Amino acid sequence: MTTMTLAGIDVELNDEGFLVDPSQWTEAMAIDLAGKEGIDPLTEEHWKVVHFMRSEYLAKGSGPSVRVLGKTSGVTIKELYQLFPKGPAKTAAKIAGIPKPKGCI
Repeated sequence: MTTMTLAGIDVELNDEGFLVDPSQWTEAMAIDLAGKEGIDPLTEEHWKVVHFMRSEYLAKGSGPSVRVLGKTSGVTIKELYQLFPKGPAKTAAKIAGIPKPKGCI
């Protein structure tokens, strides 16, 4: 585990860079996390996906897979890969401050 300062707050990250405690997440942290993933700025479409990921995690206890994300978020799979080129579900989950979705490598 690593401690990192995001938006002026020290948080613990696991070995893959995901927040250990998703309840510490803030939108300001999302901006910092996105920048570390090479996404700057976060557009309205990015925020749509990030907020969807968080709501799914809070409702179900895990983030959606890329397939589910593409079918239910209002953003197509093609658009997801344009928004999050390094892997939509994994990168969006990291920015949303939630654990890596099941099935992500």
